[in-house]
Amino acid sequence: MLSTSITVLYLFAVPLGVMLLARKWSFINKISPMMVLYVIGLAVGNSGIIDTTAFATGEMVSNITVLIAIPLMLICCDFKGWSTKNVAKAFFSGLASVLIVILAGFFIFRPSDGSLSTDDYAKVSAVMTGIYTGGIPNIGAISKAVALPNNLYLLVTSYDLIITGLYLVFVIFFGKVVFRRLLPPAKAVDETDFDDSLQKGNGTSRGWWKKVAAVGLALVVAAVAYGVSMVVPVGNSVAVIIVVLTTLSLVLSFCRPVKRLGNTFDLGLYFVYVFCLSIATMVNIHDIKLLENLHILCYIAFTVFGSLVLQILLAKLLKIDGDTVLVSSIALINSPPFVPMVAAILKNRDVVIVGIAIGLLGYAIGNYLGIGIYYLLR
Repeated sequence: MLSTSITVLYLFAVPLGVMLLARKWSFINKISPMMVLYVIGLAVGNSGIIDTTAFATGEMVSNITVLIAIPLMLICCDFKGWSTKNVAKAFFSGLASVLIVILAGFFIFRPSDGSLSTDDYAKVSAVMTGIYTGGIPNIGAISKAVALPNNLYLLVTSYDLIITGLYLVFVIFFGKVVFRRLLPPAKAVDETDFDDSLQKGNGTSRGWWKKVAAVGLALVVAAVAYGVSMVVPVGNSVAVIIVVLTTLSLVLSFCRPVKRLGNTFDLGLYFVYVFCLSIATMVNIHDIKLLENLHILCYIAFTVFGSLVLQILLAKLLKIDGDTVLVSSIALINSPPFVPMVAAILKNRDVVIVGIAIGLLGYAIGNYLGIGIYYLLR
């Protein structure tokens, strides 16, 4: 059986190893480091070496890492340097599309046989809202805020990987042609200039002291959020923690001393990967009844592709160019790290900042929307 110390070492070392290997082996990024960690977690968790103590350790690690990840991913945002008009049109049209489809899908695909309670289905809708208006960080945050059962968490994220994987294939092979044919064209750009900007955008390594300081700041923010939750008299203290955590992180993103810490996004992503491995390790694979919950798979597919169709229709009305709509869609559905890849497919340097801006705005507002959707639908 795994002891507490070995469990902690496993949960923090394996994600770091996967991230380092992803830099050398591109196929890991293609299939997603998160998917690799899910497979590892499920294999270890169902091997018989996880006992009650290790399970409790994993639960504690998942609770802590998600609270550290949110500030790290938000404090590096730079809201002041973006093209406000272009970002606003694309972001709000994409946001409206996702919310309308999720609300419609809740009533269309909610099972009538009692296999899943209305409250649990509202939790599923809340997490989906976080996924498709934000990304990976919002999955962990909202699932904790609404107390989504671990088996449903893994079920939703597993289905999500399947559907968003199909969506990514569509974007890679057909997105450029489809979006540019259906929507107004973007202005022409210099492909050489685009390639140069990506090389410069990869950045230089940051000092270790900055990483330590960033983690320390995230811990302080988490502690303040926890303190506020102890004072505010509401039933769901976790929801208060997440909302306060997100708000404080956004405020800090405008502070110059915090900006000097550099890009903390990848560091935050590491803690999200630790969270994912913890969750996967704690789930018994025999409890995941994929074939008995196909209504959730249909709900997710309806949300991803239905919101895409609705976003294109809204973009036609708002006269948003195809390149901007495509990167905004990929930023909301698959998260900002996919934006540079899509920009490379489009050979359009100008959409990089727009796509990342929309994705980061989604991270910022996704927690609020997800929790709000839960209380609306429950």
